[in-house]
Amino acid sequence: MSDRVIAADPLSAAKANPAAPHVDAGDAGYRKDLKSRHINMIAIGGAIGTGLFLGAGGRMSQAGPSLFIAYAVCGVFAFFVVRALGELVLYRPSSGAFVSYAREFMGEKGAYTAGWLYFLNWSTTAVADITAAATYAHFWSMFSDVPQWILALIALAVVLAANLISVKYFGEMEFWFAIIKVGALVAFMLIGIFLVVTSHDVGGHTPGLGNITDNGGIFPNGMMPMLLLIQGVVFAYASVELCGVAAGETENPEKIMPKAINSIMWRVGLFYVGSVVLLALILPYTAYTGDQSPFVTVFDKLGIPGAAGVMNLVVLTAALSSLNSGLYSTGRILRSMSLSGSAPKFTGVMNKGGVPYGGILLTAGFGVMGVALNYVMPGEAFELVLNFASIGIIGTWAMIMVCSLLFWRNAQQGKLTRPGYNLPWAPYTQIVTLVFLASVLVLMWMDGGIGRTTVNCLPLIAAALVGGWFLVRKRVRTTAAPTPAATQD
Repeated sequence: MSDRVIAADPLSAAKANPAAPHVDAGDAGYRKDLKSRHINMIAIGGAIGTGLFLGAGGRMSQAGPSLFIAYAVCGVFAFFVVRALGELVLYRPSSGAFVSYAREFMGEKGAYTAGWLYFLNWSTTAVADITAAATYAHFWSMFSDVPQWILALIALAVVLAANLISVKYFGEMEFWFAIIKVGALVAFMLIGIFLVVTSHDVGGHTPGLGNITDNGGIFPNGMMPMLLLIQGVVFAYASVELCGVAAGETENPEKIMPKAINSIMWRVGLFYVGSVVLLALILPYTAYTGDQSPFVTVFDKLGIPGAAGVMNLVVLTAALSSLNSGLYSTGRILRSMSLSGSAPKFTGVMNKGGVPYGGILLTAGFGVMGVALNYVMPGEAFELVLNFASIGIIGTWAMIMVCSLLFWRNAQQGKLTRPGYNLPWAPYTQIVTLVFLASVLVLMWMDGGIGRTTVNCLPLIAAALVGGWFLVRKRVRTTAAPTPAATQD
């Protein structure tokens, strides 16, 4: 049975009965193979990435102990975003996630914009992920003589194969990736608490409040460095929305999703904020650098043999986990867009295992391009790619909150009923979150350098989206299902 035939039944039903609830053609054909343990660990994995394992060192050296405030603030807004998405998921689970909800509440233009901003995020992140994986692999002598492009392709091939076989393989990979990351953080926190409680010497420093109070306090360089770092901290929380995408391939999402989403808040507090506070207590902020994981810094000063190798494995795992998540989610998002006409037709095809391989291969193709670009692009241009990923994240989160706001408005008008599990303090939560995301763009511009260059490119991104819409709008009009709640072109 062809992909279009698979999608035909729900689509035809929606056309035959315009008053029926919204039906997304992109939701047909998937297998409900993700279990509760997969969703729970996907939620953890989405909230823990290289932004903590690797990026916290450089941020700590700039902002000092106040970094924990930036992680806490961004963590609260990340929770608001995923909680808003969770409410929409319980209203109507969809593998198209926020693209499907944008289609229902904002029309095809909204779905088109949300989908391509998300693709901008993950296609650029894939470039960074496979390059990072190859770089981390060079840490071990057995790989030191292997060309970087070969290691990058091996990493991409392994993760790509798991995604193409079935969603069950993706879930298992993400489950074990998350186990490794959580295990590493728990081990560090136990050791860190022991060091602080016993005042055990660490590289000539005595752990405790003295490492904060004797080195300029919480804001050793003032408050501005902490504010400017918020843009990078937001990137550290990228992919928290992944559990919403995975809900479309989960049985009983109404039971699994609330527990997984609610756990994100305490995990953020424990792993992000707790780890940064411990790092600040164990060593002065000046002991950390952007060239080394802060956890490796602590273990190196303790003289624990093999600690650097273990942490390098964890950071490598985080990079592979990010790549795994990007291939999975963009495949589902692009399929939803393809069946409405706003993405290339080949991204809508699905194999016998219920995997939308066209979209996955498109994202993987950008990863391959990244291997080649890494040879010719200087480091500053490569950093620009990561900043474009941040633009994609901010855009995606903003679209989720706009959909949530419109969903709340429709509920107030009696057009639909909000589920019992909903975003608290609506609509103020959505409005405050949107203001926060706009302020992040302002902070990126204020920071100067690559961040300002990226913000200055926003008109080019907008022009590309507008130009792309004019190319696909005719196909969208002829293939998209009519959406009662959306404004038609």
